Amino acid sequence: MTAILVGATALWLGILTSISPCPLATNIAAISFVGRRLGSPLEVFWTGVVYTLGRMLTYVVLGILLVASFISVPLVSQLLQKYMNKILGPILILVGMFLLEMLTLRFASPSLSEKLQHRFASWGVWGAGLLGVIFALSFCPVSAALFFGSLLPLAIKYKSSVLLPSLYGVATALPVLLFAIMVALGAQSLGKAFNKLTRIEWWARRITGAVFVVVGIYYSLTFIFGILT
Repeated sequence: MTAILVGATALWLGILTSISPCPLATNIAAISFVGRRLGSPLEVFWTGVVYTLGRMLTYVVLGILLVASFISVPLVSQLLQKYMNKILGPILILVGMFLLEMLTLRFASPSLSEKLQHRFASWGVWGAGLLGVIFALSFCPVSAALFFGSLLPLAIKYKSSVLLPSLYGVATALPVLLFAIMVALGAQSLGKAFNKLTRIEWWARRITGAVFVVVGIYYSLTFIFGILT
């Protein structure tokens, strides 16, 4: 049951990332740009699949490098086992405050030069995979908080350097498959779906932020101050 809950949490973090304004905008921009140059809905669909794989593999590589680095060092591993629950409380509170927009950071918006866009488009479906890699690495405040502040500590806690980052990576691009089909059908339906997702994201981000703050307070009171033990 714990494994299912942890996996579901990784998926939800990825979904929340995917529908946040900045990552969602890059997802739509990448697929719509490549999709408008392809000749059939099937090609557009496979573009979405390859883009999803590009994002997933990026987070898997990051997970392997970061998680394995932490747990492979004996001293760090021992400290994490001893203090992870204490660390999680403040981290969850901070991430929740970012999601609730109580704390903000300014990140440069990910963009590509016109020359690079034409080059990726000339690669067709495979160009979408490279776009997935680039946009996965273009962290916005919310996506950085969710990946480094929530997914990474979770992966370290359960020593999952591949599975949890994979679930997160796939979830960050889940809307892309839907949008890839919509691009083939027409921009009007794409715009309507984007507006709906924007409204959903507003509520989802705030509900998740409130839950993170509450859970973070609980962890802090339990494992740091020993009040609820």
